[in-house]
Amino acid sequence: MYKLLVVDDEPKIREIIREYAEFAGYEVEEAEDGMVALGLCKLNDYDLIVMDIMMPKLDGFSACKEIKKIKDIPTIMLSARGEEYDKLFGFELGIDDYVVKPFSPKELMARINVVITRHKGASQAAQSVLKFEGLEINVPARTVSVDGKRVELTPKEYDLLFYLIENKNIALSRDKLLSDIWGYDFFGDDRTIDTHIKNLRNNLGEYRKFIVTLRGVGYKFEFED
Repeated sequence: MYKLLVVDDEPKIREIIREYAEFAGYEVEEAEDGMVALGLCKLNDYDLIVMDIMMPKLDGFSACKEIKKIKDIPTIMLSARGEEYDKLFGFELGIDDYVVKPFSPKELMARINVVITRHKGASQAAQSVLKFEGLEINVPARTVSVDGKRVELTPKEYDLLFYLIENKNIALSRDKLLSDIWGYDFFGDDRTIDTHIKNLRNNLGEYRKFIVTLRGVGYKFEFED
């Protein structure tokens, strides 16, 4: 049984989501604000969080940011506002979906099902060996081989390579790479990313071609299946 955490300062909203989620076979816990949600996430594991943005004590964006420092839990944000800025900011934080109030509980449940299925599928895929021509990454063992010869990467170089591959063919800004790999509290700049990309490319030999520079933006791992 999948376990949801529903975070909203409106009891009626939490009640409606709980009713539909439990009917669909989910286990549900509730939190009335971001601070409570953060505390629960430190103590428990959840398969998905449904999080309102506008809440007292700690808003949804801030709570999501803090939770992602300790656990990778897929998140759907709820908001009474539908501004593009809010959506883009949420996706930059790493949320999985965004639902504007008032919403259809049935549609929300459909989105919950999609996000959980996608997240579980990605987790299962991570338990494998990834191959891109002569470049091979053993994810569980955290090893990288080039044409059958193992190459030594630093932990951050490996994290950077796997993150690029996990987001294959997606443009990633330097800021996003810094925040998602080094963390929001890291004190650094674009040169940190550029230096690690340079070292990573040197280790990958001819397969450095897969790491593409996007001038004025950042980088992406480009590979057509």
